[in-house]
Amino acid sequence: MRLEMLRWARCCCWLGVCLSLLAGAGGGSGAGGCRGALCGDRDPPRQQCLGPRCSGRASRPSRSFPHTVRGKQAPSAQHAAPLPAVPSRSAAALSPELPAPAARGAGESCPGGDCAARAPNGTSRDCKGVECKLPLRLRHKSRPGSRAQCAQQGEACPEPARLLREAERAAQFLAEDFAYPASELGVQLTCDLNPGENEVPSEDALILQLQLAKGQEKFVEMLKSQQKIIVDLQQKLAEQQSTLISQQREILEQQRKMYEQMDLIKVQYGMLFDTVKQMSFQSLHEDIQHYFEAQLQGLQNQVRNHLQKSYSVHKVEVDAKVINVGETLLDCDLCESDEFCNFQKTPSRCEKCTLCPAGFFQMSECSANADRICQDRDECFESPNICGERIKCLNTPGGFRCLGIAEKDAALGLCGEEYFFNKEMQECQACLQCEDGIVAFPCSPVTDTVCSADSENKLSESWAANIILPSAKSGTAQVYPGLNLKIKGKLHCEVVSVEDNSLVFRQHGLMWTDLNFAVKHNCRNFLQLSLKLNDTEEGCELSGVRIEQPEGKYFQSTSLSSAAEVEPSQSLSLFLKSPNQFCNQSKDLNIYDLNAPLSLFWLSHDTGAVAMSAQMSTAMHYQTNYRPTFKVISVSDPYILSLSHDGRAIKFTETGVIKFVFHQALYSMGHTCVREGFSLVSYINRNGTNRELMNMYKSGVNYRDTSISASGATKVNSGDLLSFEILSPAQCNVRYFGDSSGISMLSLIWIPSAVSTAISATVSVTRLPTGAVRNKLLDFTQVSASEKQIQLVSSGELAQKYFRFAERGVASIAFNLKLIHSCNVLKVTLNHLISDQVQPTAVGQQIGGQMPEGSIWTSVSLRSSFEVHNGTLISISLDCVRGRINQIAHEHSTSISILWISS
Repeated sequence: MRLEMLRWARCCCWLGVCLSLLAGAGGGSGAGGCRGALCGDRDPPRQQCLGPRCSGRASRPSRSFPHTVRGKQAPSAQHAAPLPAVPSRSAAALSPELPAPAARGAGESCPGGDCAARAPNGTSRDCKGVECKLPLRLRHKSRPGSRAQCAQQGEACPEPARLLREAERAAQFLAEDFAYPASELGVQLTCDLNPGENEVPSEDALILQLQLAKGQEKFVEMLKSQQKIIVDLQQKLAEQQSTLISQQREILEQQRKMYEQMDLIKVQYGMLFDTVKQMSFQSLHEDIQHYFEAQLQGLQNQVRNHLQKSYSVHKVEVDAKVINVGETLLDCDLCESDEFCNFQKTPSRCEKCTLCPAGFFQMSECSANADRICQDRDECFESPNICGERIKCLNTPGGFRCLGIAEKDAALGLCGEEYFFNKEMQECQACLQCEDGIVAFPCSPVTDTVCSADSENKLSESWAANIILPSAKSGTAQVYPGLNLKIKGKLHCEVVSVEDNSLVFRQHGLMWTDLNFAVKHNCRNFLQLSLKLNDTEEGCELSGVRIEQPEGKYFQSTSLSSAAEVEPSQSLSLFLKSPNQFCNQSKDLNIYDLNAPLSLFWLSHDTGAVAMSAQMSTAMHYQTNYRPTFKVISVSDPYILSLSHDGRAIKFTETGVIKFVFHQALYSMGHTCVREGFSLVSYINRNGTNRELMNMYKSGVNYRDTSISASGATKVNSGDLLSFEILSPAQCNVRYFGDSSGISMLSLIWIPSAVSTAISATVSVTRLPTGAVRNKLLDFTQVSASEKQIQLVSSGELAQKYFRFAERGVASIAFNLKLIHSCNVLKVTLNHLISDQVQPTAVGQQIGGQMPEGSIWTSVSLRSSFEVHNGTLISISLDCVRGRINQIAHEHSTSISILWISS
């Protein structure tokens, strides 16, 4: 297509040359003045234009046209050849520097009567053909003389090279007037072949016109052929697209059928597997039952024969596998009504009769010498349409399974009455039958029955355990990406139990956990210690602290606490991780063996306690002083605990006692951070006035991640507000983090005053232990009001050193110590003393390592929960190993808070 256009442009150019020849063949008028370089310096007067050839455009300024045509550049002025002289009107048109003659006025007469009428566009009306499209200065003017006559008259005749420029000007003028490129206007040019009006012979013009028409026809035919080819290609493309679409639809249909077949195969495989398992279980069960019945019959015959021979008056019915006939059978004493004599144990003893679990029925009663026999209930046999007409039912021990039933359908009550849908086993299970008939939570379509505990309802209970770092030889014990610390319980507890290195809760209630942790490591970045509820991928981290990378090899300590509302079967685990994978190769990862580092207390819902967890928002900019903004994550009763209008404080609706812990992760830069450290201040706002509750100190870091934490207990009134503020040095830039990982959390428990109380005390200014301190007790000064349940001993040799409890219950303490020392290891111990004991026993312990380099102060915190009785005494002792204590800060920087809850 583009080649044809170029050919057409060339035809147009040649046509322009022909027109120039037609226009310039007549020469100029003999009456006109001389123009151009050949005329010399004289400038003859301008003659008046007479006749029909006078242009009406005389008043319009002459146009300046560049001497270029479609990409061809005109030669520069210094290289251009001088042009020969031309007639006056042609020279005026080619020289833009010369001014155009003034237009005639409307009232001027036309001398000689030879003026032709002019059209509105300024052209003469006697023009014909393409001449009407040209300006007057380019139109053809009949000239009677030839080139020889032009020479005789002394005028400069135009050279042949001038014709090309005239053609370029004509084509360019037409392009400018009609807004089309000059190469595209050739199709609009025609030749006027009237005899006597043109200098070109009519035969040549006719041949030129015929050639032009033939070229145009060929061009049109080529365009039509190209258009036809394009239409054919478009049709073929459309056919190919429709073919592809149909093929894609077939592929999708085949994939859908394939998926349906796969689903059908899965269902059939599951049914086959369940059938095989059921048949195997039933056949095995029948074989075992037949075997035991045969053995039982033989043993009973042997026993009867032996008793008849020994003239025994007792009739014995035994259900035993192996019996030595020669020994005495009735060794059990008189058993209770719900017990039987178990002959399988050596010696024989009384045991509780077995209770048939849910989904089983009783085959034989419990007797004095035989246990109760239970048999699984076949729900599919008893109720064939229990799953529906088209759904297969599979019997399972204690329940049944409807194959292909989704959980959402089972949640609507498909399992029926006295059954619930077990999500873990994906089957319907029979609801639990409470032994004493006391139901705490009834059975629902998706949850089992929850029976109450003993008739004696406990309000609180405490428990303690040790923690162990898993062996590095096991593949799972990797600090990166993380590992679970082993938990080893010390005493049996009805509330929690240890299973697979996790604490599993057995009852509903509220839980408070304290962990004292000391470690020596050289991992880069930091170590993060977390309390994780429900050790699964979906489990949430209740709280966490970061232990910064030390500058040397010494022990670092931290305390971690959290509160939560728990349910039966929920688990709690301790998670230790590092963001650096090279921490797995650390040879100095060593956990200090503390005394009972993990402790917790559990509260029953009967106490009326309320638990709350809130998350801090992330501070996007580095700053010094910081007041965190909270976002509530969970709260068991939003009426009692709520946020203030600005989200920076916790508001209490009723009077009670609170136990709180605040964890904040941060990143600091600056040497003043290390030297002066950070302070976490807790405030109680009462009646619009802030009162400082406690002040916790944390040594700072430079270009490190760390955490600051504070925990305490206090009494609150209705309308009080609890808020926090972190203070840092002026030239210390700190960024505070807050996310869902638990590293920046606030946990709080509110307890009614009827079943709890709390007191606070600071270390006494007098008799502070300094120097080489070995197992010395700290003296305290009580700062809160006295309570009947907790009192600071005020007389005797234990004065100011011990706190005495007057009622039985659970105690939870939080101790913060700020000091300057040079000890290699500083031990802080919580001592427990009962009135009839001589020596106290340790119920909690925490250590502090060497002071960080460049820091003025350091701190140690200890938290623990334990059971107390009437007359129980507690105290705090310090032990400095290889060093001395130089100074202990008093007032709020070193303080203790004690919470007591009735049991």
